[in-house]
Amino acid sequence: MTSTDEAPSATAGREAPSTGVTGGMFRAAVTLHTVVVFGQPVFAGVYLSGDIGGLDLHALGADTASFLGLAQAIVGVTYSVRQRVWWPALTSLLLVAAESVQYVAGMDGALWLHLPLGVSLIAGLAVLFTVAWTRPLRGRGRGGSDA
Repeated sequence: MTSTDEAPSATAGREAPSTGVTGGMFRAAVTLHTVVVFGQPVFAGVYLSGDIGGLDLHALGADTASFLGLAQAIVGVTYSVRQRVWWPALTSLLLVAAESVQYVAGMDGALWLHLPLGVSLIAGLAVLFTVAWTRPLRGRGRGGSDA
């Protein structure tokens, strides 16, 4: 005889872990940073197509990306300290270092470094964006909450 009653699952009665305030802020910072950095090749392409205004947009995008990278690093370090995980701080700080080199290379016209480093930054941010949104950002200490 078959039963229509299912056995209670191991997660029955438990709530999914909350992302928390700093986890949400980290995801928001990574998202904004990624969107701005993904716009940079578009602005460079506008300039390379002959529109000199594209260079101004590319420079503004570089300033904005640098600011958002620093903001992401601050939030990543805060999240890492509060939740005792290393990857948000480490990846954010590595991206800020790479973006700093990218910025200087662009200002100096060192396209042999600027272009491949830009591709690497986009790839790195795409991976970080995916990890930040698919990996649970839950607390380990302080009762699982960072509020």
